[in-house]
Amino acid sequence: MDEDEITELKNRCKKLAKELGRFTLLSQGSVMAQPPSAWRWTRKVSGKTVSRGLSAEKAELMKEAINNQRKLNEIIDELRTASQKLIFAMPRKSPKPRRTKNPKHDLS
Repeated sequence: MDEDEITELKNRCKKLAKELGRFTLLSQGSVMAQPPSAWRWTRKVSGKTVSRGLSAEKAELMKEAINNQRKLNEIIDELRTASQKLIFAMPRKSPKPRRTKNPKHDLS
C-alpha cells in the first residue's frame, strides 16, 4: 500500500471517529404498533424478552434511538476494519537493536 492510500485510510478513520459523537439517543430493540393506538418496545435483557408500553411520542423517540444504534454499530464496524487495514499497511520502523546478554567479565 502506498503513502496516498495510507493517508486516505488515516483520513477515513478520523472522519469515522468524528461521526461517533453525533448521536444523542441510543437504544436496542424494536418498536411495534399495538391496536388501537398503543406502542410496544421490546428488547432482550439477560437472554429474556422484555417489553414496555410507549406513548406515540416516546415510540417515535425510541425508533430514532434504535436507528441511531444501528448506524453507530455500522460506523464502529467500518472504523474497526479501516483501523486494522491501516495498522497492517503502515511501514515498519527500523528494528530495534537486539539486546545481547551481559558478557561475563573476566576479572583475572
